[in-house]
Amino acid sequence: MGSPSPRGKRGIHVLLLLNIHQPGNRLLYQEYSDVALNKAIQSQKRVDSLAEDFELSSPSSPRLRRKVLSQQDSYLQRLSVSSNASLWQDIPMIRGSRMLLNMSRDDQKLQEAKFELIMSEASYLRSLNVAVDHFQCSSELQALLTNQERKWLFSRLQEVRDVSASFLFELEEKFEENMFNFNVCDVALRHAPEFRKVYLPYVTNQTYQEQIFQKLVTGNARFQQVLEKLESAAVCQRLSLKSFLILPFQRITRLKLLLQNILKRTPPESDEEVQATQAYDALEKLIKDCNENVQRMKSTEELIYLRQKIDFECKIFPLVSQSRRLVKCGELMALYNTLSTKGKPTTRPIYLHLFNDCLLLSRPREGGRFVVFDHAAFSDVLGEKCEMKLHGPNKNLFRLFLLKNNQGKRVEFLFRTETQ
Repeated sequence: MGSPSPRGKRGIHVLLLLNIHQPGNRLLYQEYSDVALNKAIQSQKRVDSLAEDFELSSPSSPRLRRKVLSQQDSYLQRLSVSSNASLWQDIPMIRGSRMLLNMSRDDQKLQEAKFELIMSEASYLRSLNVAVDHFQCSSELQALLTNQERKWLFSRLQEVRDVSASFLFELEEKFEENMFNFNVCDVALRHAPEFRKVYLPYVTNQTYQEQIFQKLVTGNARFQQVLEKLESAAVCQRLSLKSFLILPFQRITRLKLLLQNILKRTPPESDEEVQATQAYDALEKLIKDCNENVQRMKSTEELIYLRQKIDFECKIFPLVSQSRRLVKCGELMALYNTLSTKGKPTTRPIYLHLFNDCLLLSRPREGGRFVVFDHAAFSDVLGEKCEMKLHGPNKNLFRLFLLKNNQGKRVEFLFRTETQ
């Protein structure tokens, strides 16, 4: 089992929160269990002293950077006297209170939506602790990986965990300040730059992460044995390492949806609505940039792979570029001698690679290789449907014009395709 991780500013309080929800499905941090909540509360007394000693003995612990709150000041300790507290209204200090009874139904739903964000972040952090402490810090697993493999497989997972811990601790502080009217969107907005700093490179690395994971699982029997042993531990709740590694991207997507739910219930034209809108927009922009980066990485990988299979018999140009992406490719039949009235036109297979900025025309070779005989910029390519009637099964004809090919000449081709 991995060494205990720093719990941050309020180790004891958060330790309770992290154990409130025991996962039962593949999205571990999204599962909320009342039974697990009660079990965690009952067992908390046995781990409090251990957590206290660990936090105070760690010089680098973020907990030392702020005044430690007494246990009676935390709502989490009050949960120990309740039977169930999976919802905001189930908390003993909230349930049956006069303030709750005086709140409108809409206000109650708003607070529940905010509380959901806090509790889901707690469960998410618990999962990250498993990913880091149980898997990434496993000495057996580390011994089987090179430095580059560790970097690609786990990327900046520890930094993602640290940002989540900091976010959760501030959310908890806001809740403790005012249980009946707490804000979470201002906290999310303040942490948006940190989210971007760690999530963007982590998600962008997914292409390499998937490749190295597949390589290790299929090509390293010892790695597979150690991995199966780690995954069989009770702390994993029957989830695989791969399930834990994809949690960060799942989390930022879910966090955006949680903020959207809060925004729907926030009073219009209020300061909180402004903060909720800005936080939501920041998460939406982050997710968009993550998706674009992933696609860009995949496109670059595809170009590198294709470059290894291409030979040029015409003017050579550098194929690999971060701004270039493959739009479509496939084999067509080029028709020749179409002006002759005698006999069928001759045909020859031509392979086209259409990119967002250029077109390659190649002759296919054995082993999936290609010999490029012509190419043109995307802006110099023009296609038009052809109504010419020819002998034989020559349907779906179209003309392709290279207004300016690699030699600066105008070239015309007639192609036949199998379908429209």
